[in-house]
Amino acid sequence: MRRKSEMLAELKQMLNEALRAQSAGASYTKLAKAQGAVDGYMRALLDSGVATKQELLEIVAAERARVNGPATREMLLETAAEIAAA
Repeated sequence: MRRKSEMLAELKQMLNEALRAQSAGASYTKLAKAQGAVDGYMRALLDSGVATKQELLEIVAAERARVNGPATREMLLETAAEIAAA
């Protein structure tokens, strides 16, 4: 069985490829396939207990920042709730 570090490295690579394809304006079919693979891999990591939801969220945020640059601002929970209510 593969180690956790190897599995998370694979996820990072898959995320990076999917985000780069999105940034490059790839076709819907290519994006859907890449995103589906990432979603399935993340579900397998969660279901097997290899990773927690928080760990996966942190990995996704880090890869997004690496590919798309840093977020323009951080949102507070109250701000997010206000936007959702609007």
